[in-house]
Amino acid sequence: MISPLEMTLLLLLASVAGVVLFRILNLPPMLGYLSVGIIVGPHALGIAPDTQRAQHLAEFGVVFLMFSIGLEFSLAKLRAMRKLVFGLGLLQVIGTVGVAVLTGAIFERWVHVTWQGSVALGGALAMSSTAIVSKMLAERLEIETEHGRNIFGVLLFQDLAVVPLLIVIAALGGDTHDLPATLSVAALKIVVALSLLLFVGQRFMTRWFNVVARRRSQELFVLNVLLVTLGAAFITDKFGLSLALGAFIAGMLIAETPYRHQVEEDIKPFRDVLLGLFFITTGMLLDPRVLLAHPLMVLAFLIGPVLLKVVMITSLARLFGAMPGVAMRTGLGLAQAGEFGFVLLNLIEDKHLVDATLLQAILASMLLSMLAAPLIIQNADRIVLRLSSTEWLQQSLQMTRIATQSLRQQAHVIICGYGRAGQNLARMLEHEGLPYVALDLDPDRVSAAAAAGESVVFGDAARRESLVAAGIHRAAALAITYANTPSALRVLHNVHELEPALPVIVRTVDDADLERLLAAGATEVIPEIVEGSLMLASHTLVVMGVPMRRVVRRVEEMRDERYSLLRGYFRGADDLGDDDGHEQVRLQSVPVDDNAEAVGRTLEELGLAGLGVEVTAIRRHGIRGVEPGPETKLRAADIVVLRGQPEALAQAEERLTRSRRAGATAV
Repeated sequence: MISPLEMTLLLLLASVAGVVLFRILNLPPMLGYLSVGIIVGPHALGIAPDTQRAQHLAEFGVVFLMFSIGLEFSLAKLRAMRKLVFGLGLLQVIGTVGVAVLTGAIFERWVHVTWQGSVALGGALAMSSTAIVSKMLAERLEIETEHGRNIFGVLLFQDLAVVPLLIVIAALGGDTHDLPATLSVAALKIVVALSLLLFVGQRFMTRWFNVVARRRSQELFVLNVLLVTLGAAFITDKFGLSLALGAFIAGMLIAETPYRHQVEEDIKPFRDVLLGLFFITTGMLLDPRVLLAHPLMVLAFLIGPVLLKVVMITSLARLFGAMPGVAMRTGLGLAQAGEFGFVLLNLIEDKHLVDATLLQAILASMLLSMLAAPLIIQNADRIVLRLSSTEWLQQSLQMTRIATQSLRQQAHVIICGYGRAGQNLARMLEHEGLPYVALDLDPDRVSAAAAAGESVVFGDAARRESLVAAGIHRAAALAITYANTPSALRVLHNVHELEPALPVIVRTVDDADLERLLAAGATEVIPEIVEGSLMLASHTLVVMGVPMRRVVRRVEEMRDERYSLLRGYFRGADDLGDDDGHEQVRLQSVPVDDNAEAVGRTLEELGLAGLGVEVTAIRRHGIRGVEPGPETKLRAADIVVLRGQPEALAQAEERLTRSRRAGATAV
């Protein structure tokens, strides 16, 4: 038998390897933890045969997960989404439980499941994965879409339903004759616990956190968060309720204080690590041999609940007024099992409500459905187009709206994303009299901006059809204003195929994906951290007494090193007389006359690089080509943009403007 330290090291090693592999595959880490648990568990390699010691610690992962959900829970948010949460979400959970009870009654002779076991399994199968779905929708920029809102409304109710389901399943594991009395006592305990924690805790929480925060100790603040979380869990546990309920209430209490976001960041490392341990112990429960011994049973529990949830949620979404395509995307997004389903399964096993073999088959099917979830969500559009007869019409109407908005524009800017950055860009373009067309996936934002007369339409900038409808072949530039690298790469891929010469400016948070974006065809990448650090440095220098002119020059030098399109500047009358005699690199535009000797010659033949001058762009027939190659031949009426020191620029200008007659005379 291995020691606790050896088992901990083995679990850490396996977890790191599993998470790295699944990150490389662009899959949620949760699936990596589950896979690690299956491999090292007692039913596979047997590296960690004792799951009891790990499970006690893993329970705290669920506690902190419920605490995090409580932090995100607010009455205002619930009120705004009440139709989706208590309408669509409630009917989905009740419907799944009802179908599970009906199915259990029909197949009772073969599967030997009591009605109590059917209710418990229905609750477990009703759950969907918040971790997987939120990650996939965020990467696809679909959180603010109509189907994204439907999905999150249902997920919110599922999260809220976990606590009563835990209480119901625990009661079902006792004497069924005393079930009404047990549930009544549980309800009374919940009321007392909520009253104690909400009414007393609400008044106490903000004042107590103010006292702790004034001590200005990060260590004390984190210790206080742990104390509040585990203390609330302890109170509900003493009332005979679940630890998760107390943690959820503690999160709700702190959500109403000014320290919500700080608490969320402080608790995140504990939550993620312990939740990972919970998923590992869940994976340990699975016996892979059940896949070989009962493949048809596993397949039935995989296909059955997935199809049931797709059909049920699609129908309910249609009942709540969603279009067919939106309803089907909602169903496909929620078809998989969820992490809280494993929490309920653990309780079902503890209460012996379901046969062990059947529980193993259901556990295996839930794991497989979660592994298949990213594939289903990624291909949701294709599935909907095949199954929905009206989806083609809806998409055609959407493309028509985009095309109608862009038909009046010529040499315009396509703005991908109309958030704060996109709106600021649009206002600057308007002030300069430059046209633009903006694409955004938030229907509320689009309708409000369009009503105000702004040139914005609903559309996915990552789709090829949207870019064509937005007039990419007539556009002068394209700006990706949201900081999402996967979506930006899809946009760049489509731009490269449709209009490879179109300048594309991309916004990012930092320099982490700089090389990938530049390699994909981005003309310039603007990291927010770089600009923020430059502003911080400039203000600090001014406060320290450095002359403003020198500060501006230092910032320009830093930008020169970072941004290729901003290297140098065009000299004006107010640039005469630098404060310290420093010679700045400048930009200069040189027109090429019809009779110039440079006409018909390549940049390499002209030897401008030997003078220390760089050709940054050539404007020809009103079109600006950036960073031309040495093989580029100059034509009459070209405007050549040069970058270099003043003396070198003068020599290059003389070489570009020298006429053929002057050249012949010199010979």
